[in-house]
Amino acid sequence: MKRIALLTLIIMILTALPAVAQPSELDDEGEPTQFAKARIVSMVEVIEEKSYDELGYQIRAFDTELLILTGSFRGRTVQVKHFLTGTPAYDIVVSPGDRILVGIETAAGELAEVVIADYERDRYLYALGGLFVLILVGLGGKQGLKALLSLVLIGVLILYVFIPLLLRGYSPLMLAVLIAAIATVFTITLVGGLNRKGAAAIIGTVGGVFVAGTLAVVAGNAIRVSGLAEQESQMLLFIPQGIGFNFPGLLMSGIIIGALGAVMDTGMSISSAIAEVKRHNPSLTYTDLFWAGMNVGRDVMGTMANTLILAYTGGALSLLLLVRAYEIEYIRLINMDAIASEVLRALAGSVGLVAAIPITALAAAWLAKE
Repeated sequence: MKRIALLTLIIMILTALPAVAQPSELDDEGEPTQFAKARIVSMVEVIEEKSYDELGYQIRAFDTELLILTGSFRGRTVQVKHFLTGTPAYDIVVSPGDRILVGIETAAGELAEVVIADYERDRYLYALGGLFVLILVGLGGKQGLKALLSLVLIGVLILYVFIPLLLRGYSPLMLAVLIAAIATVFTITLVGGLNRKGAAAIIGTVGGVFVAGTLAVVAGNAIRVSGLAEQESQMLLFIPQGIGFNFPGLLMSGIIIGALGAVMDTGMSISSAIAEVKRHNPSLTYTDLFWAGMNVGRDVMGTMANTLILAYTGGALSLLLLVRAYEIEYIRLINMDAIASEVLRALAGSVGLVAAIPITALAAAWLAKE
């Protein structure tokens, strides 16, 4: 019965996914720019075409021969001019034999222009993903397979429900709460089963995420974070759909999604511990079970809070380097929108994680004695 219910839930979610049209990249004449894989056949630097830009960077030109490997022009060999400007953020440094991604512009269905767009990275990403799956299932067995299924569902929810609905103008906070609730119920039910232990973990996780989200909203409004501290957020102002995003709401929805995994792990750990204690000593009272859960929670708290703080610190490493390099005064630093946003992310998520401990302990102890 549980398997049928689980399968039904998956089918309902997948069939309810909104169909979203993906806009094509267009060239100046309105024809879509195609992307294909290619390989560098040869490169010859054009010495006489060396020049310098207004900042003094040397611009180097290379006559480059490419073999297109995929797409409608597969097998075609083309000659392109490739430039290096001396700026690592924009240069694509390649050599013969390298596999790359090229942008192809067409005119009347014929190849008009080819440019080197980026490195080919997908093969290595697929290999890395395969290694992750192999280790997860190989070491985790049945539980690893369940964890993988849970990850797939969460990925589907975010990519095919959460993101498309955001692009249609729906409230980011409401969507984040909905996605978090569905992901929590599915993951914990899949891993822990439809039982009291799973129910307590769900209650604790939802409670912790609710606390994190509430704190993010209240504190975010108080400190007036714009939600536009990151470059990607600023770029959303100019997307072709012309959507007026609630940028503070996007920031806070990110806090909810970002904290979900750690809070879920905390809730499941405490609920499982109380269930195990109850199984070995059925005579324990509600109070005994509650404090057993709290003791486990205190141990989990330190490591999981560090996990969240360090994850957000790692994501803001470049920002921290800039702050240190320019020796910004503390009073200016602590009031910067970017810094306030990062601190809000880390602390709201951590508070939600800590709040999940007593909530889960209360729920698990109560359900265990019922």
